[in-house]
Amino acid sequence: MCGIAGFIDFTQKSDTGILRSMTDAMAHRGPNDAGYEVYEHPHASIGLGQRRLSILDLSSSGHQPMHFEQYSIIFNGEIYNFKEIRTELEKLGHSFHSGADTEVLLKGYAQWQGKILDKCIGMFAFVIYDRHAGEVVLFRDRAGVKPLYYYWHNRTLLFASELKGLCEHPSFKKEIDEKSLSLFLQYSYIPAPYTIYRNTHKLKPGHLLKVSLEKEVISEHEYWNVLNAYKQPLTHLSEGDVIRHTEELMHSAYSYRMVSDVPVGVFLSGGYDSASVAALLQSNTSSRIKTFTIGYKEPQWDESREAKKIAMHLGTEHHEWIVGPKDAQEVLHHLPEIYDEPFADNSTVPTTLVSRFASREVKVVLSADGGDEVFAGYNKFNQSLRYTGSFPRPIQRTLSAAMSVVSPEVIPYFNKQYNFASRYEKMKLIWASGKPQHALKYISQYLTENEVNYYTASPVDGYKTNFDMNGELDRMNDPLNRLLAVDYKTFLVDNNLVKVDRATMSVSIEGREPMLDHRLVEFLAQVPASLKTKDGINKYILKTIVHKYIPRPLMERPKRPFIAPLQEWFRDDLKEQMQYYLSGERLAKSGLFNVPHVEQLLNHYLSGGKVSHQKLWNMLVFQLWYSRWIEKL
Repeated sequence: MCGIAGFIDFTQKSDTGILRSMTDAMAHRGPNDAGYEVYEHPHASIGLGQRRLSILDLSSSGHQPMHFEQYSIIFNGEIYNFKEIRTELEKLGHSFHSGADTEVLLKGYAQWQGKILDKCIGMFAFVIYDRHAGEVVLFRDRAGVKPLYYYWHNRTLLFASELKGLCEHPSFKKEIDEKSLSLFLQYSYIPAPYTIYRNTHKLKPGHLLKVSLEKEVISEHEYWNVLNAYKQPLTHLSEGDVIRHTEELMHSAYSYRMVSDVPVGVFLSGGYDSASVAALLQSNTSSRIKTFTIGYKEPQWDESREAKKIAMHLGTEHHEWIVGPKDAQEVLHHLPEIYDEPFADNSTVPTTLVSRFASREVKVVLSADGGDEVFAGYNKFNQSLRYTGSFPRPIQRTLSAAMSVVSPEVIPYFNKQYNFASRYEKMKLIWASGKPQHALKYISQYLTENEVNYYTASPVDGYKTNFDMNGELDRMNDPLNRLLAVDYKTFLVDNNLVKVDRATMSVSIEGREPMLDHRLVEFLAQVPASLKTKDGINKYILKTIVHKYIPRPLMERPKRPFIAPLQEWFRDDLKEQMQYYLSGERLAKSGLFNVPHVEQLLNHYLSGGKVSHQKLWNMLVFQLWYSRWIEKL
């Protein structure tokens, strides 16, 4: 696991000093080694920089940039099946000088070019410079576990694992994209390919970016798309065969993620996803797996007791830390540094804390993100189908039209309920559309687009995202699977995976995502909804498998999200921070917000009004980010 950065400068003004600054801005991603090289091409200067976190082959033979024939590579990630690929390459005449997967990837590219990606099981973002072809190619893994940003403006292409790397280049302009701000306020993250800055993009998962040095053009190409998996015919396997094959794939995927030359652990929250990782791994070894949990003093949010019982049953070496508002307060001001574009998932605090906790014992940790997306765990999928299927379309359109002329503020009783105005607006939009995938979009929003325009200084027409897919979903094999595909391409990649990558990397440990092995994803994409949700039970397949290893009574309890109790903390221990950063004086500095409306929302919340704290949390996170990255120049 590493951090990579670089440039392709057609003005040929960038040098090694700039490359070093870009790369070292991400030293936390790779504290064990560093490499910086600049190559002069007739049309451009090419800089490749890498910070290395040594996980495989801890020797200096894994140093990057790495070279072979006309190719140079910088690599962030892990190729878990690199030994099998290495054996295949050795039969073709290749020899190896290291035990690193980077060398296998480099020589595999020399042998097969882009077809090497079809062979790789792993997570990755890497860049290859081909001197003979006169091109540089940027790659990102299928799921988007590893990040890669790029900036293209004024004949200069910059790229880095984190935005802070781009910010170190003198040509990079920190210009806020108001449309991206609108997306952030709606979802609490910014969906790919957009970022908070203009001319700056996230390379989309399953894509590569090719740069022609002679023609001075860039082109983006797709090599994998989860939609194609969901367009395959549904499997005709029996329920028993589906469960057996799923379990086999899980064993393989989970075992691959244990390949390491340094200690490995597992995040254990007490839910089915993380329990499945701990259970299957512990069943395959006589050594005790290290598991890590944090809990809260507030019992309604705490899962530590359940996690501890599961760990005791499995026999893992369990580590537990009970945290409180003081721990959150200490993390709060580090969040803009860790998440260097506005990012307000309400579990950033616990994820950062559990990463710090685990870093005392291990250098690699397995998380269980993706379980809800591939096994159908979220209630929002059920809601999207139910809301759009509860009435015939003519009735839905009539209800939506009626709601457009009746303000939620004048409806007795309901206007006093929690977040009623937002929920009213969402149902109006859901019934106007009538499509489950659009219902999922509105359910996923904390502020609708209309509400965002109410709180910002100037209305903007928003960007289209993967939530707005329509015709692309027509050939999907199942109505529920259509929603899983949308969530996979939005919330999973740009919220959950960002959260874990930045939190783990901030303390120089590697986070791995075993439930996103593409073989498991592709197989489950062909499983019908009738097996994913059965007899009213979400995640039926996963739960059936987990119950083979952990007694049902230990697992069956109300689902608790892995989030911090911000709603309580903001009215008490963190109240001062909220009032300071959302004060009229602070809000006015950016010129981006409608100050009186935001102040009114804050005052209503602090006086006990039934306001969604996430709306204020989003704005607070933006203000913290703005203070660090825009004001602090």
